[in-house]
Amino acid sequence: MTIATPTRPALALQGGTPQRRVPFPLRRTMGEAEKRAVMEVMDSDNLSTFFGSPGAQWLGGPKVRAFERKWADIYGFRHAISVNSWTTGLQTAVGAVGIGPGDEVIVSPYTMSASATAILFYGGIPVFADVDPTTFNLSAETIAPRITARTKAIMVVHIFGQAADMDPIMALARRHGLKVIEDAAQAPGVHYKGRPVGAIGDVGGFSLNYHKHIHTGEGGMLVTNDDRVAQRCQMIRNHAENLVEALQVEDLDNMIGSNYRLTELQAAIGIAQLDRLDDLVAHRQRLARHFGEQLAGLPGLTPAPEVPGAGHAYYVYPMTYDASVTGVPRARFIEAVNAELPKADHWDQVGLSGGYVRPLYLSPVYQRRVALGSQGFPWNQNPGIDYDYTKGICPAVERLHEHTLLLTPLIREPMTLSDVDDLAAAIRKVMSHLDDLRQPDAATANAA
Repeated sequence: MTIATPTRPALALQGGTPQRRVPFPLRRTMGEAEKRAVMEVMDSDNLSTFFGSPGAQWLGGPKVRAFERKWADIYGFRHAISVNSWTTGLQTAVGAVGIGPGDEVIVSPYTMSASATAILFYGGIPVFADVDPTTFNLSAETIAPRITARTKAIMVVHIFGQAADMDPIMALARRHGLKVIEDAAQAPGVHYKGRPVGAIGDVGGFSLNYHKHIHTGEGGMLVTNDDRVAQRCQMIRNHAENLVEALQVEDLDNMIGSNYRLTELQAAIGIAQLDRLDDLVAHRQRLARHFGEQLAGLPGLTPAPEVPGAGHAYYVYPMTYDASVTGVPRARFIEAVNAELPKADHWDQVGLSGGYVRPLYLSPVYQRRVALGSQGFPWNQNPGIDYDYTKGICPAVERLHEHTLLLTPLIREPMTLSDVDDLAAAIRKVMSHLDDLRQPDAATANAA
C-alpha cells in the first residue's frame, strides 16, 4: 500500500484523493444557428427534393446543393457530393473509381470496418498493409510490398485526424497506375503541405456522423477534383441506372445506383456547422500542443507527433506507451490514470483507453473468406491466390493494438487548457507512482 507524503499524495487507485472530481464537460454540438436552419426547412415543407430520375432535382434540393457548394468553395475542391453516411460515401467512392470483382485494393487494417467492407461491396478484395508506428497511417513503404498485378487502388485512411504522407503515396500510385481513395472521415479541415486532404487522390471525403467534428446526425461528404469521378459519385448516390441514357454515359461499370441522399434538414444543419469547422480544428490543435508540452519527457510515454507538413484534426489524441520502460502493464496504467478522474458517463469523457479497433483482418469475414453469399465471393474470383489474413501480417498494427497505443477523446471542445492540465496532471501523478504500481495491491495480495 502506498504511503502518502506531503509532496507525494497517494494514487486514487490505492486510496488517495483523485486528481479531479468535477466531470469533464460534454460536447454541445447544436446551437441557435442549427435551430434556425432546421425551422427554415420545416417552414418550407420541403424536407427532401431529390428525384431518382433525370431533371433539375436529380442533384437534390437547394439546401443540399448549397451545402455541397459551400464545402467545395471553402476548401477549394472542384466537387463536393453529399451522402447519407460516410459508409455509403466510401461505397460510392469505390464504385466511382471502377473497382470490380477480384480487384485488389490496399487498405489499412486499423480503421473502422467500413473502410474495408466498402471494397467488398463491389466485389473487390481488401489487401491489408501495415502502418507507420509513429503516424498510425499507411505509408508508401508499407504499401509497396502489397502491390500486385491485380491491385487497382489504394485507400488511405487519415486515422485519428492525422494526414498521411501523401506525396510518396501518390508517386507510388501513379507509377503503378492505381487509383487513390482518401478516407478522411476523422480529418475534416486538415491540410497536407497546403492542400486539403480528401481530394489529393482521385476521390475521398468526410464523415458527418454525430461524434465527428461537425455533423448532421448521420451523413458524409465526398470530394474530388475529377469531373468524371464526380458525375459517377452523383449517379451512384441517386439511382444511376435511371440516368445513363439522359447523361449519355457509355461506361456502365458500377452504374447500378442506390439511395444515398442527404435530406434538406441535414444539409441545413451542415451549412450552419461548417461555419465552425476551422475554429473547432484550431481549438483542438491548441489543446493538443499544450497537452503534448505537459507530457514531454515522461518515461515510456510518447505524445502525438507533429509531422512536418501534415496537419492533424485530433478526432482523438493518440500516444504510445512502452511498458518495458515503465515496468507497468498498459491496462494497469490506464486503470490508474482513469481512477484519478471523474467516472465517465459518456465515451467522450473517458480519460484514457488502450488500443483502437481490432485489426480488421482478424474478424470472421476475412478469417473465413465469406462476405457476399456463402461461396467465398469475392475471393473466389482469383482462384489459386491464398490471401493472407493470419495474425502477424501487420506487426506494427498488432503491437499498437495489443500493447502500445493510448487514446484520449478529451482534446476537444469545449475543453479548456485548465481541463487539459488536469488530465496531464493525472498522468504525471501516475508516472510518479510507477514503483507502487509494480507492486500488487493489498487486496490482490490478500486474495493470493
